[in-house]
Amino acid sequence: MKTHTNAQILMQEGKPAFAVIPYKEYLRLLGREERYIPNEVVGLCIKKGMSLLAAWRTYKGLSQTQLAEAIGISQSAVAQLEKEGVKPRKLTLKKIAEALEVDVEQITE
Repeated sequence: MKTHTNAQILMQEGKPAFAVIPYKEYLRLLGREERYIPNEVVGLCIKKGMSLLAAWRTYKGLSQTQLAEAIGISQSAVAQLEKEGVKPRKLTLKKIAEALEVDVEQITE
C-alpha cells in the first residue's frame, strides 16, 4: 500500500479525526482509478512515431536530461529506454512513472 506523504490530518479535541488525501488517491482506494492516455500522447505516438515513454515525457514538458536527472540515470540511458521494443526493468519503470506522475500501466500499455 502506498504511503500518504501529502495527507492532511485534521484534529478534533486533540485527536486525529479526519485525513484529507489527494483525489486521485481517493479514487484508487475506492477501486475507481481513472487510467487513460491523453489524446495528445496518442497523437505523438501515431503522428511523430514516438514510443509511449517519449510521448509521455514530451507531453509532460520534460527533456530527456530532466527526466534522467529526476530518476538518477544519464540522458543517453533515457534515449535508449525510449526506443521501441526496449523493456526497462520494473524499478526503472516505477521511477519513470513517479517522475512523470503517471501509473506504470500508462507508460507500458
